[in-house]
Amino acid sequence: MRRTLLAHLLILLALTASALAGNPPVTEGSLRIMGKDGVTGFCPLKHTDVKAEISGFLARVEVTQEFWNPSKEKIEAVYVFPLSQRSAVDDMTLEVGDRTVRGIIKRREEAQAIYEAARAAGHVAALLDQERPNIFTQSVANIMPGETVKVTIRYVEFLKYEDGAYEFSFPMVVGPRYIPGSVAIGKQSGGWAPDTDKVPDASRITPPVAGVQTPETRAGHDVSLEVTLDAGVPIQDFRSTSHAILADRTSASSAVVRLKQQAVIPNKDFILRYDVSGGRIEDAVLTHKTPAGKTSLRSTGFFTLILQPPDRIPESDITPKEIVFVLDTSGSMSGFPIEKAKEAMKLALEGLHPSDTFNLITFAGDTQILFPEPVPATPRNLALAQEFLAGRSGSGGTEMMKAIRAALEPSDSQEHVRVVCFMTDGYVGNDMEIVAEVQKHPNARVFSFGIGQSVNRFLLDKMAEVSRGEVEYVGLNDDGSAAARRFHERVRTPLLTDLSIDWNGLPVADIYPARLPDLFSAKPVIVTGRYGVPASGIIRLKGRRAGEDFVREIKVNLPASEARHDVLASLWARQKIDDLMARDYAGIQQGVARKDVKEAITQLGLDFHLMTQFTSFVAVEEMTVTEGGQPRIIQVPVEMPEGVSPEGVFGKAGEMQAQYAPASAPMSAVKAMRPSAGGIASGSGAGVGSGAVSTSQPVNGHMVRELKDEEVDRRADIRVHRPATWEARLDPGLLRMANCYEAEVTQPTRRGQCKLTGESKLEVEVWLSEKSDASLAKLRSLGFEVKLDPKTSKLIIGRVTVARLAQLARLDVVRYIAPHKSESAAN
Repeated sequence: MRRTLLAHLLILLALTASALAGNPPVTEGSLRIMGKDGVTGFCPLKHTDVKAEISGFLARVEVTQEFWNPSKEKIEAVYVFPLSQRSAVDDMTLEVGDRTVRGIIKRREEAQAIYEAARAAGHVAALLDQERPNIFTQSVANIMPGETVKVTIRYVEFLKYEDGAYEFSFPMVVGPRYIPGSVAIGKQSGGWAPDTDKVPDASRITPPVAGVQTPETRAGHDVSLEVTLDAGVPIQDFRSTSHAILADRTSASSAVVRLKQQAVIPNKDFILRYDVSGGRIEDAVLTHKTPAGKTSLRSTGFFTLILQPPDRIPESDITPKEIVFVLDTSGSMSGFPIEKAKEAMKLALEGLHPSDTFNLITFAGDTQILFPEPVPATPRNLALAQEFLAGRSGSGGTEMMKAIRAALEPSDSQEHVRVVCFMTDGYVGNDMEIVAEVQKHPNARVFSFGIGQSVNRFLLDKMAEVSRGEVEYVGLNDDGSAAARRFHERVRTPLLTDLSIDWNGLPVADIYPARLPDLFSAKPVIVTGRYGVPASGIIRLKGRRAGEDFVREIKVNLPASEARHDVLASLWARQKIDDLMARDYAGIQQGVARKDVKEAITQLGLDFHLMTQFTSFVAVEEMTVTEGGQPRIIQVPVEMPEGVSPEGVFGKAGEMQAQYAPASAPMSAVKAMRPSAGGIASGSGAGVGSGAVSTSQPVNGHMVRELKDEEVDRRADIRVHRPATWEARLDPGLLRMANCYEAEVTQPTRRGQCKLTGESKLEVEVWLSEKSDASLAKLRSLGFEVKLDPKTSKLIIGRVTVARLAQLARLDVVRYIAPHKSESAAN
């Protein structure tokens, strides 16, 4: 350790001397790797090899990245890549020739200083930073011509389990992020997007995309993957909807799974699912404790409880739900993704219960709302929703925040639970700001659907987690009807709610998650914590099932010593870090995290040798000093995720070159990248947002509101405005009826030309600006007969004569009137 610190000090002194000699530290270069000159068009990342070892619920994953330099000058490679959003990254090594250097964990700023000093002094060095819990940056400095350098990253995570099947996933590509914000503040890294006031690290999460800057170019590297599996119980079946696989059985409960192709293009998540015998897990208690007498930060005992879910009991009392469907129609969803999302949403709409109310919101650069308020799931309203849905296509930016507010704002009412079904790929740069917004609305439950082959799982997981909802991932080859069925089953009859654990005096502490989630499907309850002294006892899992109390007792033994399961310490620390981040998502997003939160996360990273937002791994090969001055920086390009349209995200190929600026470009050039019309230049899938005024337009006879940037901050009024003229408050068909009747009254020659007389009664839906005894009295004064009065909505359904339609629309409390059931609008 003393030699390492001394070497770091010498490196820092060398950097200082270099600066004093007039050679300042190297700064980020321009994006030259994808240039057309034929000289710099190579990829320094040659290959990625993934090896996963799965034992029961735990997966240990090793990712080896092989960098090489076929050029004639030494380089620095910078690669932005994804890892699992649940991973605890606890190790990194650097291999140069026959020498291997283990990375050390440091505060992010300190690791950066060590790396820059090593780069300036000519040492081969590697730096691993975390940009988001699922986005990382690997930098490797001073790769000499013809040389190969390997970096190996290791992490551990819990597997996903549901309804008798395990799932292991490995993400392979960072999808293009839409960057909101109106102020470009320069660039701190080599990504294609400038940093903004909303996403100050945008240039760190937008790596160059192969085939975009230079057509017909791919990233140049590939991925091999092998999973060694020991399930502990007999395995019934293997399947992957993402890749072709080969599975070699080594026993009834173990196997080795490989990609059928030895190496594949890294453009989609790898998903492996396998069923286990019996379709049911047993309660498990995993512990780890260093023997007495050995003192370390890990000498505290760590435990993880994996508690089986109860059997589902059919619930006869189906409580009406208010369900808001939100569909991402941005450019990154163009083509296959939006068609898959529309398929799932269409089936979800068809499965609504007659007692439910619903609404439909779509968002891209603007947010559109179909109905002024949630409406009953009548055949006519469902038909209007299906017609509206059929006309949606993918284009424009991913202004998700406006849709989040529009969908969740009314949820603060205590009268009902609002269920929000959110379908998106999650390709946004302000992930944590969005999660923070969802946290503000505790009376809404978000059921997020990730649509696509390589979606933003961190965002979608957290949206569901903080709102006590559920998450579902629908790949482009998956069955949309199965996903829709699961959604309705979960919403209608939650498996177990109001969960808690009675620890019965056991000496446990720091238990996570701090609030247990509700169970909507047959997946286990996983709880991790610490204990000080050995103990044993009976704990009780409590909750509500089908409206009745549920209690199950589980025997727990916390031993004085347990050498196995040492990864539990890392997993506990990772859970605690998640809990700390949840206290200030918005601040972390802006780079101004609360001091206490930042320091607590940093200390956990240092103590448990973990990657965090504020700690990084750095490794320096100190025995060799390379020659040739400062390395040329090469940004590793990434593939466009499978199924995502490059034109939908970046615009037409002929327009792309003008939308990129070198890292050294003046601010005027960066501002020139602001959106205008089409692709990035229009605020599409991956551009920077722009402001505009709000407009309204008729869709299927309803005024669909488009929410624009200037308006979204006016939180008190984000729904459909009541039109100013009485004519605009009537469905077009009803307006024709009212106009026809008034023409008959004023023009005797036209009598008898209308289909209905003035005394004909119509069944209509009336939306009110406010519902009270006084407003209902105004309706009744015009002969309005109330048929249905939903208590959770400002909607009234009833009958009124044709003669009174115009008078009804003129009332100041009326916002909109539409026909109910099968009333014809074609008169």
